Amino acid sequence: MSDLRLTIMEAITTRRLVEARYNGAVIRLAPHLLFERRGDLFISALNPEKAWRSDEEPRLGQFKLAGLADAKLTPDSFDLLPSYDGAAPREDDVAILSA
Repeated sequence: MSDLRLTIMEAITTRRLVEARYNGAVIRLAPHLLFERRGDLFISALNPEKAWRSDEEPRLGQFKLAGLADAKLTPDSFDLLPSYDGAAPREDDVAILSA
């Protein structure tokens, strides 16, 4: 198992933020779910630093694991989104680990 998968799994189970490079930018993510889609691994995660419109509820985005680099756990914890239900985003996705 890769170090990246282990880091993400630890972040999900301990509810700690992950810092990583994604598409060239350093982002912090609160991963809620690790899942498989058509043979590729993804996480459903909240980007807590994203600017949301005032009428918009924060929501999970999907991030392909292959696009994450230099991922590391931070000491910062997070709370699950109240709307989080643990289900995979699409019917044909396979949930692997849920917070």
